[in-house]
Amino acid sequence: MTVFNSATPKGGTTPVSPDEERFLKISVSSLEDLNQLERENILEARNWLFAPRRKLSVDQLLDPLFVRDLHHRMFRHIWKWSGKFRDCELNIGVEPASIQQRYFSLMADVKAWVEFGIFPPDEICIRFHHALVVVHPWRNGSGRHARLIADRLAVSFGNPPFTWGGGVALEAKGDTRDLYLAAMKQADRREFARLMAFARG
Repeated sequence: MTVFNSATPKGGTTPVSPDEERFLKISVSSLEDLNQLERENILEARNWLFAPRRKLSVDQLLDPLFVRDLHHRMFRHIWKWSGKFRDCELNIGVEPASIQQRYFSLMADVKAWVEFGIFPPDEICIRFHHALVVVHPWRNGSGRHARLIADRLAVSFGNPPFTWGGGVALEAKGDTRDLYLAAMKQADRREFARLMAFARG
């Protein structure tokens, strides 16, 4: 999904499309400005999530309302749709009418994986990440949100956050993003080894 016009005017800035501008809480005139503001908001949410004083159990992290609130925190200063389930069709994700059922069912499944030790901790995190992206609950930011909650879940298991291919921003086109997408496609076939290696790479 893109929220910008394809044409780039003089000056090299890409304007926000009128269709998406209606969802902005603030005045943003270019792709560059919006990207920077999103990075700042996500960093604020990450700092909140990983604050040393914030002790979060696995059950708390897998609470559907908590997971939804994290998306709100990541985009709350910028987008009106932050923390709201997607109500539009995208080229990825389940149909909007199925989102809530699939979302809540996923949280219950992951809790069962943890309770009964169905998978090792890292694999639980990666399977959770993949399944959340497949549902694609949010209008935008589903991948970034799924990676952030997987990172925090890994920490709750006593492991370090994932590097996701060495810390490269996966929103930007490039070799690292291509490797990530290829690993995600393998995970679609229930083959998670490549995605797990990428996440720890």
